[in-house]
Amino acid sequence: MSGLIPQRFVEDLLDRIDLAELIGSRITLKKAGANYKACCPFHDEKTPSFNVRPDKGFYHCFGCGAHGDAISFIREFEGLGFTEAVEELAKRAGLEVPYDKAARQEMQQARSLTDALDFASRFYHSALGSQQGAYARDYLKQRGLDDAIIEQYQIGFAPGTGTALFDAAPKDLKEPLLETKTVSDKYGRPRDLFRNRVMFPIRNTRGKTVAFGGRTLGDDKAKYINSPESDVFHKSREIYGLYEARQAIRQLDKLLVVEGYMDVIALAQHGIHDAVATLGTATNQDSLTALLRQVRHIVFCFDGDQAGFRAADRAMENALELMADGLHLQFLMLPQGEDPDTLIRKEGADAFRERIEAATPLSRYLFDRQSEGLNLELPEHRGELRARAEPLLNKMPRSTLRDAMWHEMMRLCGGRKPWQERPKGNDFKARGWRGERQNRPTEERIDVKLSKDSTLCLALLEAPEMAAEVKTLADSNRQLEQAGRFARWLMEQNISTRKALVSGLATDKQARDRFYNLFDGLEHIPARESILAAARELLSPNEEAARQQRLATLLRNLATLTPEQREELRTLSKGNVD
Repeated sequence: MSGLIPQRFVEDLLDRIDLAELIGSRITLKKAGANYKACCPFHDEKTPSFNVRPDKGFYHCFGCGAHGDAISFIREFEGLGFTEAVEELAKRAGLEVPYDKAARQEMQQARSLTDALDFASRFYHSALGSQQGAYARDYLKQRGLDDAIIEQYQIGFAPGTGTALFDAAPKDLKEPLLETKTVSDKYGRPRDLFRNRVMFPIRNTRGKTVAFGGRTLGDDKAKYINSPESDVFHKSREIYGLYEARQAIRQLDKLLVVEGYMDVIALAQHGIHDAVATLGTATNQDSLTALLRQVRHIVFCFDGDQAGFRAADRAMENALELMADGLHLQFLMLPQGEDPDTLIRKEGADAFRERIEAATPLSRYLFDRQSEGLNLELPEHRGELRARAEPLLNKMPRSTLRDAMWHEMMRLCGGRKPWQERPKGNDFKARGWRGERQNRPTEERIDVKLSKDSTLCLALLEAPEMAAEVKTLADSNRQLEQAGRFARWLMEQNISTRKALVSGLATDKQARDRFYNLFDGLEHIPARESILAAARELLSPNEEAARQQRLATLLRNLATLTPEQREELRTLSKGNVD
C-alpha cells in the first residue's frame, strides 16, 4: 500500500510534522542544545542515548541503533504499518491522504470485511449474555473468569443452530461474512463456521476484529478452531491479546508470549497485562517480527513437557536469524503438567512474576539444550556440543551477542584438563605455532587511542546511519576530512545499513578506490561498542568526560607544562599544583 501514497505527499507531511513535539507527546524529552535526549523507548537503558534532531527530521539511538523519521517512529512505537502511520500523522497535521482510486477501493474492501467481523464479534458477545448462552457463561465461571475480563476481551458465544449469525447479519454484511468464511457456503447454502463454541475475537493493533478463535462446548473433534486466512487476517502476523495489552499498558517494555487464549486472559485477570499469544502451532519468523515491532524484550512461556520444549526450541531457532544487539529474549519453562492459567491460580501473581524475572536468557537456554545428555568432561562430547551449537550460532547476524555466544561455545568446548599440558621439546617443534595458537586463551582487546577522524570513520563502518550527524560535525571541523568524505558518500548513495555498505563498496569500483586505504594507519581496531561510544562522545560531547580527558593529558605531561597549561590544570582540578 505504501507505493499508492504519492511520495511528494509523504515528504510534505514530514516537513509539516514537528518531530520533537511528536516524540515528546509519547516519551519525556530533555533539551540538549539544539537537540533533545531521552532514554530510548525501543530498548531498556538507564543513561539517555536516544537523540532527536528536529532540524534534520530524524532520531537516532546510539544504544540499540534505532533510527528514522516521524513515520518510522510512529510505526515502531505504535506497532502500525506504513499506511496506518501516514494516516495517523496526516490526521495530526489536518491533512487527507490522497490515495488513488485503486487504493481507495482496496481500503474500502478491507473496511467492509472488518465491519462484518466487528458485527460478528458484537453478535457473539451479546449471545453470551442471552438465555442460550447460559452453558457458556457457566463454563467461563468454572474457568474463573469474571465479568470485567469477559468484557475487556469481548468473549462471546456462537449459538449451535447453524445459521444464527448469518440470519442476524444486515444484508450488506452477509457477503463480507461469506468472504471471510465466518459463514461458509461450501455445501450450496450458508452455514456458520462457529457453532456451540466460546468465541475469542482476534483484534489487530487498531482494535478492529480480523478473525476468531472458538473453543468447543461439546464433543467436537477439534477442541479449538480459528478463522481461515483472508484479506484482513494472516495467521502468522497477528498476535492475540496485543491490542488489549497496549490498552492496559501504554508503553510496553516487554511481552510474555504464552500458548493459548485462556492463558492470556487468566494472566490479565491476575494483573499481568503484557501476555500475548501467537496463532498456530509454532512461533515463526513472521510472528517474531510482529512481536519485535512492539518491544525489544520478549519472554517465551511454555509448558514444561516435551511438546513445550519442542515449541521453545522452534521459537529459539526462528529467533536466531533476527537477533541483534539490544534485543533480549528469555525462556520460561513451567513445571510439568502446568500452564499459565492453572499455575497463576495456584501460586498467585507475585510468585508468577518472580518466575518471569528469573526466566532463562536465550544464550543460556541454547547451550543448556544443546548440551543435554553430554558429559563435557569428555573431549568427544565437547566436540558433539560444538557440532550441535555452531550451526545455530552461524544463523545469527553479526553482533556483540553473537561474538559473546561464540566465545561461550569455545569456553565450553575447549576446557583443558591437567593432562592436556602444552607440548614440550621436539613435540612442540613438530606441532609448530598452529598447535600453540589453538590452546592460547582468547586475547582481551586493549584500549587504543585513535584520532577523531579515524574514530568517526570506523563508526560509520559499523553504523552507516550516523552519516548525517558525522557530515554535520565534519563540515565545521577541518580535522575530520576523511570522515566527512565517507559520510557524504554514504548519504549520496542513500546507504543506512552495514549490509548496504558492504554491497555498495563491492559493486562500486570508484568508491572502493576512494576508501581502500582508509584504515591503513591503524594497528588495532577497537571493539564495536567502544567505537560507537567514542563516536557518540564526539557527536554529542559530554563536558565532564571532556574535562576528565583533558585533565589526564595535562597530568601525564606535568613536567613539561607551560605556565598557561599549569593554570588550565589548576582550573580543571579546582586545586593548586606546585
